[in-house]
Amino acid sequence: MIKNYIFDLGKVVVHFEPEYMTSKYVESKEDILLVSEVVFDRIFWDKLDEGTIADEDVIEGICSRLPERLHDAAKKVYENWYYNIPVIDGMAELICQLKKDGKKLFLLSNISVCFAENYHRNTELKAVLDMFDGLVFSGRLGITKPNESIFRHLLDKYDLNADECVFIDDTAKNIKGAEKVGIKGILFNGNADDLIGELQGIKTQ
Repeated sequence: MIKNYIFDLGKVVVHFEPEYMTSKYVESKEDILLVSEVVFDRIFWDKLDEGTIADEDVIEGICSRLPERLHDAAKKVYENWYYNIPVIDGMAELICQLKKDGKKLFLLSNISVCFAENYHRNTELKAVLDMFDGLVFSGRLGITKPNESIFRHLLDKYDLNADECVFIDDTAKNIKGAEKVGIKGILFNGNADDLIGELQGIKTQ
């Protein structure tokens, strides 16, 4: 029986769209494309997820790759992105219903220390994450999905049985990481209604 629901954050609970986040601070389409490509480059974000790079080093790296006229805007994009990740339609309602049904909710996200320390400033996001029973952020651990260790950390920290958990993520390799430790995985396609159907299917098994 599934008692625990583990969610990824970006592209599962919230939208994570670099061009949208950049458009809040940059005007022209050409500049939006350029700034979003640089600011959200995995060369920085993989290290942020691992907790191995400081924010000031990221900003320095970003500015070194952009014309000076875009430096201030790029800094604003980087320093404020977590305000610009709206909750995906239907996800807040789904999470709320699971909570009402007595299920335990957990978040497992590859994400930076900066986010972990500041997400509460986004009131919409805080309201959703406040419903969770536990939050695990990779940047604080120095371990990222799909490494089995991060899934085992969550299970151990919250005293969970793997066969009583389901993990929802938008990336196939992360689903495989969860399944290696015995957690059932669901690959999220971006549609909350489809996810509801899949979760109901699990309940009837």
